Amino acid sequence: MAPIRLPLPTLRPDDAPAPPDSPLDRAVARIERECGSGVVVTGELERRAVAHDASHYLMQPRAVLRPRDTHEVGRIFAAAADTDAGLTLRSGGTSLSGQSVTDQILVDVRRHFKSVEVLDRGARVRVQPGVTVRQVNARLAPHGRALGPDPASESACTLGGVVADNSSGMACGTEFNTYRTLESMVLVLPSGTVLDTAAPDAGEQLRAREPDLFEGLLRLRDRVRGNPESVRTIQRLFAMKNTMGYGLNSFLDHKDPVAILEHLMIGSEGTLGFVASATLRTVPVHPHVATGLLVFPTVVAATSAVPDLVGSQCATLELMDATSLAVSQRTGLAPPAIMDIPVGQQAALLVEYQHDTAAGVRELAEAAASTFDALELAGPVALTTDPRERASLWTVRKGLYTTVAGNRPQGTNALLEDVVVPVDQLGGTCEELTGLFDAHGYRDSVIFGHAKDGNVHFMLNEQFDDPASLRRYEQFTEEMVELILGRGGSLKAEHGTGRIMAPFVRRQYGDELYSVMVELKALIDPGNRFNPGVILTEDPRAYLRDLKTAPAVEEEVDRCVECGYCEPVCPSRDLTLTPRQRIVGRREIADAEARGEHELAGRMRREFDYDGLQTCAVDGMCVTACPVDINTGDLVRRLRSENRSAVADLVWAGLARAWPVTVPGAAFALSLARRMPAALPVSATSVARAALGTDTVPRYSPRLPAGGRSRAGLTTAPANVRADRARAVFFPACIGAMFGTVHGEGPSVSEAFLMLCERAGVDVHVPEGITSTCCGTPWKSKGLPSGYETMSRRTLETLWEASEHGTLPVVCDASSCTEGLVTMRELAANSPRYAGLRFVDAVQFVAENVLDRLTVSSPVGALAVHPTCSSVQLGINDHLLRVAGACAEHATVPFAWGCCGYAGDRGMLHPELTAAATAPEAAEVQAGDFDAYASLNRTCEQGMTEATGKPYEHVLQVLERVSR
Repeated sequence: MAPIRLPLPTLRPDDAPAPPDSPLDRAVARIERECGSGVVVTGELERRAVAHDASHYLMQPRAVLRPRDTHEVGRIFAAAADTDAGLTLRSGGTSLSGQSVTDQILVDVRRHFKSVEVLDRGARVRVQPGVTVRQVNARLAPHGRALGPDPASESACTLGGVVADNSSGMACGTEFNTYRTLESMVLVLPSGTVLDTAAPDAGEQLRAREPDLFEGLLRLRDRVRGNPESVRTIQRLFAMKNTMGYGLNSFLDHKDPVAILEHLMIGSEGTLGFVASATLRTVPVHPHVATGLLVFPTVVAATSAVPDLVGSQCATLELMDATSLAVSQRTGLAPPAIMDIPVGQQAALLVEYQHDTAAGVRELAEAAASTFDALELAGPVALTTDPRERASLWTVRKGLYTTVAGNRPQGTNALLEDVVVPVDQLGGTCEELTGLFDAHGYRDSVIFGHAKDGNVHFMLNEQFDDPASLRRYEQFTEEMVELILGRGGSLKAEHGTGRIMAPFVRRQYGDELYSVMVELKALIDPGNRFNPGVILTEDPRAYLRDLKTAPAVEEEVDRCVECGYCEPVCPSRDLTLTPRQRIVGRREIADAEARGEHELAGRMRREFDYDGLQTCAVDGMCVTACPVDINTGDLVRRLRSENRSAVADLVWAGLARAWPVTVPGAAFALSLARRMPAALPVSATSVARAALGTDTVPRYSPRLPAGGRSRAGLTTAPANVRADRARAVFFPACIGAMFGTVHGEGPSVSEAFLMLCERAGVDVHVPEGITSTCCGTPWKSKGLPSGYETMSRRTLETLWEASEHGTLPVVCDASSCTEGLVTMRELAANSPRYAGLRFVDAVQFVAENVLDRLTVSSPVGALAVHPTCSSVQLGINDHLLRVAGACAEHATVPFAWGCCGYAGDRGMLHPELTAAATAPEAAEVQAGDFDAYASLNRTCEQGMTEATGKPYEHVLQVLERVSR
């Protein structure tokens, strides 16, 4: 039988205008008519920013669509089918192989497909494609269960990508991947047919709606099974991790067309349709773990030990080559087992044992010791169950990407690739890969990965806009392909075929099985409209096209590898741009300027003002997830400072000088507004916002509280003592004086803190002049340097004297202000003496010094707890939960917790930011049954109160009430 050839889609240069009345235009117009507004992304900047994913490919979509449900996906597919428009599905965008970029229609299914339904007490779970692995596992954790796939990108990768790529991970192997743990799915075929494979009549539905597909699957099944050579090839390749090409093992493992189809969808990378939801069997989580690092003289010695170590029942076995060890030493974070090695040819295996009980893991560790004794080790080994020591060991493995990618030469892109070979071929393969790196001049290219599966990753940096470098990359790829296939391996183990390996699918599988794949694609997507160029291609050089370049823009932008780890924690992710998109937006603007397209650059700059600057909470949550330590909030603050109005800087500098009257003035205004008919202050601020700008004038809301009480009264409170008798200096945050309590009565958090300290016999001192001080966050976040400098100098000097020159800790009662004080101290480089100041959040201080001296007589029943971005940054969430646990019989942090986006006054300037940021958590809280609601920052409490309609207060106010 002659091979079937794929129809090649008609492509245009990336920035060429679409022809009038093109198929794409007709499809988008129809979708707008049928689905209404909100589905089509209209902004030029956002469309271009969404185009970027974690791979080293970049194509500009002609349109970006965000369907809200499966019915809208079906309408999009039908419109595309009727007009012959091509489309690509995208969820997390963490894919590394180019499978989520397109120059046609990009369908973003991340924003609205986030449902998680735990079934059978966690034994099964039904998930939609927009939710991350970490979010699903958080829902399963109370049941002691988790998803089988455990990719390293679990904080950012979505289930849509995990299913589409058949992702695995460190412990997953081939036994617990999506293919093996799938129970059923709801899928949408390119024709628009929706099929729930769990339906009792799913087979009859498929036969009736898609008769050609039904019969074609049976025909291909029989063809594959009837060819002994095909059977042997499939069995050999799928005995390993293998995500190269389509999952042809489906034809051997299943007989029924529905079962074949649903398993073919796994790993199909969006080329065969859309998985709207998947029901998966889960795996047990073993809570007791022992981890150790085994260092070997060579990589061959390390890989030769793998069979014996697998026999010792280890759960994970991670390989790191000599370059990995050397790179880890440079970080200074590696444990002594590595830091003390004069690295030459050594390699290491990170081994881990897991069990349900402490005794069980101890027995595994003791049994493993005899295995270790028989190995050719280059140093001693000890297994540890200590969480900190284990984290230190994993830092070596997980820090490799950060170190190599974050320190790549300017203008280059980081490539993280993966291959798999039989375990007995692993050592030789690693040696030859290292030889290829040396031969082609790829310095610091590391090899690491999942040794027990024969699956390794390697990293290299390349500059794709240099012709000589591109030729080097092409030659390296050809030699690498020959190496892996020559050793009986697969060119893709976990990351999916994508564009990068599509030209080599035929070479790996041979003409017959490649022809089966092409016929399968033609059966389901006869027009080759779904993700053309991914998995299958007739172009042998396709992997060298549409490569991403990395022009120099600015320090934060240049370091970004566009992985998207920052996106799940960003408050504006469902409103405007994410940190990744803010950064690539800057790249797009710079690129347009470089091409001389000044009008386009200007248009994107205008859009960036709102999308990138005004609606960024500058909360720093992005840096907690970023593998290369980028704080996009710092970038936004700098840009705000560069764009600042001289008048605004002057006005806010005046406010800093007049702070003792500014705070009471704001409190008085809030109290006055509360006494008026709500329409009056709402109308007044609306008019002012229209005249002066929405990023200048806060919007008044009737949900705002009355003003708070002055901090001046705290200096004469009975609990206040002289500095020479105090254990700490108390810095009451000015936001507690500006905003009154959520109930309109009772003690403020500052008063509650002093009452708790007095009740526990812990002396604290409130210094004179406190009303003139502030943590400086309002000026810093707005990029207003004059006022920030004034306030920093005054506040630090006041606290330096009050703390006996740093002898006493300074305690603050608002987490964002505690963080602001820490930052203020760090930025005071011209006054090094302030480095001795120690700042502690009031929740931590109470947990460590006060809580054990209190008696809680009337705890609340169920307490909903909202941590803040600053409590994450400060690392005090454990203290928060300890205090909350003392206040209540049950203290719960919602699964959907995230930064509220209130960001000082940002929630009043742009309430739409807080509404978007809090929507998932608010829905969970409103559906729950709680007796009280607590956080540890006044503006965050206000944001959550507005979002949920529930009275959030500071956890110390709750503690004061229940310990009277």
